[in-house]
Amino acid sequence: MSRNRDEDRREESGARQKKKGSAVGNFFITVVLVAAIGVFAYSGYKLLGYYMAYKAGSDEYSGLNDEFVQMDRDGSVSGGGESSAAGTAGSSGISGTPGSGVESEADGQSESEGMSSSGSRKAFTIPFLSSIEELEMPEKLQQLLEQAEKQETVENGVPVSLPKLKNPINFVSLHEVNPEVVGWIRIGAIDASYPVAQAADNDFYLHRTFRKEDNFAGCIFLNCDNNKDLSDQNSIIYGHNMKNLSMFGRLKEFANQETYEKDHYFWVFTPEFIYQYEIFSCSLVNKAGNPYVVHFSIPDYQNFIDQCKAASEIDCGDVKVTTRDRIMTLSTCTGDSETRRILQGVLKQVYISV
Repeated sequence: MSRNRDEDRREESGARQKKKGSAVGNFFITVVLVAAIGVFAYSGYKLLGYYMAYKAGSDEYSGLNDEFVQMDRDGSVSGGGESSAAGTAGSSGISGTPGSGVESEADGQSESEGMSSSGSRKAFTIPFLSSIEELEMPEKLQQLLEQAEKQETVENGVPVSLPKLKNPINFVSLHEVNPEVVGWIRIGAIDASYPVAQAADNDFYLHRTFRKEDNFAGCIFLNCDNNKDLSDQNSIIYGHNMKNLSMFGRLKEFANQETYEKDHYFWVFTPEFIYQYEIFSCSLVNKAGNPYVVHFSIPDYQNFIDQCKAASEIDCGDVKVTTRDRIMTLSTCTGDSETRRILQGVLKQVYISV
């Protein structure tokens, strides 16, 4: 009898322990499930936040394109003036060889008047008229504007005629949105079209949009050490490598020869002048180095040009770049904190904006 009671007690004790163990196990399972749900909810919240931030940035720049870039139905640039350049690459509205379809005003002369005996473009140095409004303009700038209206300027002591081109950007209204606007960049091969701002430092627009809203998409911006007139030997424009391929997120596509073959040029529009650059290099570089130097001595500049050409991942043919030329370097991050991707173009033609 006592043996049966002992067995009963052991069975009851085992049942209680089993029940207790089951309860503890259920508790831990519940904790794990609650934690998993919390992590899932937090991740969803963060993803939603990223999505909303991406959408806010994309919506802003899409709206700026819709509001301030004027395009004709056939894809050509519209606006006041006498000439325009038809486009075939993406939404850029502009592609092809420098000055295609554009003539200077004087006696219908071809814009090839501005070429050197070797056939390459001269490096134009034209001051930027910093004020979009025609108010209280300095005398010197007023004279330059009058020269521009006549399509004439002086380069290396020689009068040069510049062709006119319709400007598709409404800079007067754009200046009201952000007075720090210096231009608008169009890269036809990757369908990129963005306003370019410039602040007193290179941190301000890293996480602020063109409308100065906080957003990790940031803004396309000109290096703070560069002149607004793009007259430096090396002008640098920065943009984020966004995962949704906005901003300079598609710049990496130039590592493929096919992208380069779509369109060899990119454009920078300003209120007074339009600059056309021919791509001559695309490469990966260290985050600090010559690509981020603005001014060089002549020998150092020649070495820099040679290095850029040699480092190119694509074949850009025999694009002539000399120490008398001006270069534009477009830069974005790569995911590696030590490297950057750059796309470089040499200034091939300056147009009077009309």
